[in-house]
Amino acid sequence: MYLSDRVKNIAPSATLAISSRAKAMKKDGIDVISFSAGEPDFDTPSPIKEAAKQAIDQGFTKYTPVGGTLELKQAISQKLLRENNLHYGESEIIVSCGAKHSLYNAILSLCNPGDEVLLPKPYWVTYLEQIKLAEAKPILLDCNPATLQVEIEKIEEAISPRTRLFILNNPSNPSGVIWEEETLEKIALLAQKHDFYLVSDEIYEHLVYDNARPKSIATFPGMKERTVIINGVSKTFSMTGWRIGYAAGPKPVVDAMAALQSHSTSNPTSISQKASLAALECDPAIIQNMVSRFGARRKLMMDKISSVPEVRFPVPKGAFYLFADFSPYLEKSFQGKIISSSLTLSELLLQEARVATVPGIAFGMEGFLRLSYATSEELIEEGMNRLVEFLISL
Repeated sequence: MYLSDRVKNIAPSATLAISSRAKAMKKDGIDVISFSAGEPDFDTPSPIKEAAKQAIDQGFTKYTPVGGTLELKQAISQKLLRENNLHYGESEIIVSCGAKHSLYNAILSLCNPGDEVLLPKPYWVTYLEQIKLAEAKPILLDCNPATLQVEIEKIEEAISPRTRLFILNNPSNPSGVIWEEETLEKIALLAQKHDFYLVSDEIYEHLVYDNARPKSIATFPGMKERTVIINGVSKTFSMTGWRIGYAAGPKPVVDAMAALQSHSTSNPTSISQKASLAALECDPAIIQNMVSRFGARRKLMMDKISSVPEVRFPVPKGAFYLFADFSPYLEKSFQGKIISSSLTLSELLLQEARVATVPGIAFGMEGFLRLSYATSEELIEEGMNRLVEFLISL
């Protein structure tokens, strides 16, 4: 069968693959605890669900404008002003079918074949594949393994005349790292000096701990004009299945994204847009309660993993992942076979300990594993006990 090179070169999402495998094992009656999922385990808050039901009852089930309804765009504009001190008009905002869709639209609208895209490691798996879909060239930036942060010198060294875009994830998936303001300021100066754009994925901005407050790079002088902010309702409001994301950026870029979207998905789902409007207008206590629970789970997972000899990790300040260096265990053996990679270790943990993790190689970091604490305290307790017991037995 003939397939395009564009499609043949794309790797499936490792996170979705592991999650699917864990779910299949559970369906077969196998007691698997999954730390692989990138979604909150909480139900979508009731006021949001009620807004969706009302939309259905009122017949709000037809096409909407391609880039989203005016009222939702206005709510997004108000959110960006209220929470980020950024002013965007409705014509500078587009609503899409999830933040991943917003990213896809932005990258394809900004990149030509052969353009270079700076991508810090560790990176979310989809960034790399979307760069490849745009036929651009990913330039991977090595981080400090101890801090999982990229030094500004590494960024400056990687810039070339073909640099078109820098992808920033703040807070980061998979590491939970929040970029320091001083580093963001220096990146902003480099972007203006060398004339490249930023895509700033801020989907985890509310899921932060230890009084951390991530700052959008678009707030720095001269950066609103060259930054596309990506955000959505999936993580903050536990609405992963509702598929609503949005982008805010320069009008010519947003117009291009809308033109692309008009020929791919038309508009985002009408009912989900009503639900998202309710989410953006909901009581902040709903978010605070979820963050408090995530904070307790984070502490529990860190306490448990700290008992594993030689495993190191930076304290995650945001998102709901712990990204830890298990590389000392790649030198060990199991049943006479050397554990040669993070993928092998992840597969062993699933088969032998019945714990699902995501191998670090999927994020560009061999030897690491990503563990999600977006699950209950009881499951974290049991799953981490299994993981620790297996590793200590090696």
